[in-house]
Amino acid sequence: MKYGIKTIDDFQFANKVVLCRVDMNSPLKKDKSGFSDITRIKRSIPTLKELANYQAKLVVMTHQGSDVEYHNYHHTRMHAEELSRLVGQAVKYIDDVCGPAAREAIQQLAPGEILLLDNVRFMAEEMTLFETKLKLTSAEQANTQVVTKLAPLADYYICDAFAAAHRAQPTLLGFEELLPSAMGRLFEQEYTVLNQIIQTPERPCIFVLGGAKVQDAFMMIKAVLEKGTADLVLAGGLVGNIMLLAAGIELGKTSIEFLKKRNLWDLIAVAKNILKIYRERIVLPEDLAYLAASARKEVMIKDLGPVNQLFFDIGRKTVERFREEITAAQTIFFNGPMGIFEEKESSYGTKKVLEAIAQSPGFSVVGGGDSITAINKYGLTDHFSYICTGGGALIRFLSGEELPVIKALKKGAQDEGVKRC
Repeated sequence: MKYGIKTIDDFQFANKVVLCRVDMNSPLKKDKSGFSDITRIKRSIPTLKELANYQAKLVVMTHQGSDVEYHNYHHTRMHAEELSRLVGQAVKYIDDVCGPAAREAIQQLAPGEILLLDNVRFMAEEMTLFETKLKLTSAEQANTQVVTKLAPLADYYICDAFAAAHRAQPTLLGFEELLPSAMGRLFEQEYTVLNQIIQTPERPCIFVLGGAKVQDAFMMIKAVLEKGTADLVLAGGLVGNIMLLAAGIELGKTSIEFLKKRNLWDLIAVAKNILKIYRERIVLPEDLAYLAASARKEVMIKDLGPVNQLFFDIGRKTVERFREEITAAQTIFFNGPMGIFEEKESSYGTKKVLEAIAQSPGFSVVGGGDSITAINKYGLTDHFSYICTGGGALIRFLSGEELPVIKALKKGAQDEGVKRC
């Protein structure tokens, strides 16, 4: 038991059916012919290997794609192929989640075999609208189709999907109500490292925040500054642009229209309140970059007057200022690129800031899907102290929120560990 949650060490799995929920949601190539990054798949391997080596009959569940935008949806056959290569044994695949075909395949598993079910988000009850509109309790999640059909076939449930721990969905919360449950090795690692950042970070502790999911970022900024977790926040990307507007800097009509179109304009008021209290602990961009005649241009904030462009990256002066703070820090947390790093003209800020963190002697943690893709792109993976697979879950955890899956696992650990279905 660790943090009030059972671990793999607490059970015997030989010849037992184990349902293992992982998060292998991975970015796809534009033509969906394969993955552009497989970090999350790789990080799931230790738990799956360990359970297979214990001679468990292993059933793996995962999702692929964002159900809000219906983006990157795909069957999980490709995941099974990657798993087979990485685990070193054939991983079976069934294009079914909990129907007769899936249940029959589970019943036919031999000890040590691995079966990957299809994308759980093909189930309506795993969709965000189902989650946000119905707001089911964990007990009610246990009465959904996927849980009632699969739980009777299983002996144990392992959750290794820390990256999805902020979601309240049946495959994440329902099985803990019915089966002896534990967290997997990746979940355990993520939980341990993030607890360290919250509880006992080496000082100075700085947070470098950017990216496109700025609502989450602003929630985290307020929390880590208020609780004293972060000594300093370096704001880049859209986070930095919104902060600049909140500080009274005119970024021009184009930037304002972009924020309004993305439904981000209301965050200006949130940023103003944060700056009012914590201005001295927030470093804002000194210059920004934009595209003019297909070339990158940079402009100092004090010279923004005649410029009315969409700013897609921080500039060199800002990079140097961020580098100074990063070099002096003992704990560095990075979440969210400094600009549109996928494009050559707007990749400078993200690349140079990540290189500065990689060269720093401090304890460095990077989290979020885009951030992981960026460090892989620049070949910096081995130079960070820890890479967290979580995005939304990570942000909410560092904001002090008790994540639904953590709550469910703790509740399950208080039971006697006896199958209840």
